[in-house]
Amino acid sequence: MNNSIFMRIWRREPTGGKLTLAFLLALLVLIPALNLLVPATSFLHVSTYTVTLLGKYLCFALLALSMDLAWGYLGILSLGHGAFFALGAYAMGMYLMRQIGTRGVYGNANLPDFMVFLNWTELPWFWTGSQYFVWAAFMALFIPGLLAFVVGWLGFRSRVSGVYLSIITQAMTYALALAFLRNEMGFGGNNGLTDFKDILGFNLQSDQTRVVLFALTALVVIATYLFLQSLMQSRLGRLSVAVRDAEMRVRFVGFRVEHIKLLIFVLSAMIAGLAGALYVPQVGIINPSEFAPLASIEIVIWVALGGRGTLFGAIIGAFVVNYAKTYFTGAFSDYWLFLLGTMFVVVTVLMQRGLVGLFTKSKGASK
Repeated sequence: MNNSIFMRIWRREPTGGKLTLAFLLALLVLIPALNLLVPATSFLHVSTYTVTLLGKYLCFALLALSMDLAWGYLGILSLGHGAFFALGAYAMGMYLMRQIGTRGVYGNANLPDFMVFLNWTELPWFWTGSQYFVWAAFMALFIPGLLAFVVGWLGFRSRVSGVYLSIITQAMTYALALAFLRNEMGFGGNNGLTDFKDILGFNLQSDQTRVVLFALTALVVIATYLFLQSLMQSRLGRLSVAVRDAEMRVRFVGFRVEHIKLLIFVLSAMIAGLAGALYVPQVGIINPSEFAPLASIEIVIWVALGGRGTLFGAIIGAFVVNYAKTYFTGAFSDYWLFLLGTMFVVVTVLMQRGLVGLFTKSKGASK
């Protein structure tokens, strides 16, 4: 992206968007510096645990962007985005498992520990190529995109919409959760994939690797945000909003609405898969709980609380809700669900446009 494109996007940014970008850039610069350059004895030092926690929040922000693209700008309330996220995470997790090699508990150079424990003698065919990072990165985008294409093609061409489409996407993620729980599927069953050692030869437990993963995730979030803002200001973006607000009128003037929906939905799923791929090496585990319907509903809450149809609102919502979740579970472990629910109700009742209503009105915000 050259400077002229960046400046054009920047000038069109609402105040909230500029503040969000400034916040992300500050994180990108300050967090690595305060972790690596400031002594651990200083009160300014940022611990590696905090770096990892913020990296996880950034992954969730990227996931929230993907949801806002589908729901905020296209009007598709997907309750299956957790599945796209988990599929991207499993694709990267498979690569990380293959990097363990003989350092596993059973010392098998070819099979992950859980396969040795279950008496598997060879890798399943779908693990082919998983030892290569490029292949894993490709599959983290391709598999979620392919699933979204199949679901979207079948649904949109039949003009399934509204709550019916939401139910279909939720049924999809629930079915995947049940499938991945089975040991014979070859994905670690209930325990999932874990005990990762390194990525591209770099130790995942080192501070330097953690910081690099954090910085990479921050850059991806910023780049994705700018790309989506540019996309939503394009002809395709305006058509997406038109489909959301007046689908029949768009059909009447001759546009293939199902193609517009399919393109945006597949792009949204691929972004969710990318978020999952960045999440796994930082958190160190992926299991079927990420497929749970509740996980997808939480993503909707992030976007609704932040303010859908703005993109920067999705980032704000992801950070606010997940920080609140982290704080409440530590300080009020018995009541955190009630506190989180209260926060959501207060914001949605008193600020119907979400937290972004405190900043500015957005042209892309839903009506």
